Amino acid sequence: MTLERGVARLFRMDESARRRHTNPASGYSRFSMIPLLGIAFWSRVWLGWWALIPIGAVLLWVWLNPRIFAEPTSTNNWASKAVLGEWTWMNRKNVPVPKHHRHIPNVLSAVAMIGGVIFVWGLIVLDIWPTLLGGTITVMSKLWFTDRMVWLYNDMKDATSEYKSWLY
Repeated sequence: MTLERGVARLFRMDESARRRHTNPASGYSRFSMIPLLGIAFWSRVWLGWWALIPIGAVLLWVWLNPRIFAEPTSTNNWASKAVLGEWTWMNRKNVPVPKHHRHIPNVLSAVAMIGGVIFVWGLIVLDIWPTLLGGTITVMSKLWFTDRMVWLYNDMKDATSEYKSWLY
């Protein structure tokens, strides 16, 4: 099982959630997560233990986001193809991806993880610069990863009848 498939399983990302997550509003709004997490965790300075409320609200948003939007009327757009590419990437053990797609997503995920560590460190020590730097690295690498997933899906959309059926 790939790491991505494990995360999807942890978040209960079933077929219904995947279809809803292909709604561009879901895809684009996910980019709010890092800034919202940063503000929620930083709010402990002002709110003390009450900061658990905004932290919980943001974590709930992370879980709800792929589920609350309606299935899109069309998946023929950048944001939808990004999600379809992620599902294609998760399935790479069963349907191999082209050679030029095999390493960069892992590199970008590692960069995002490094950014995430810097981001979390900044939040722990309440230092704005590592928080901003780590958040920026995380968001930018995720944005680049997302664009790679669009490219991957465009290259793989005719690989199986299932992948082909995702585009409408």
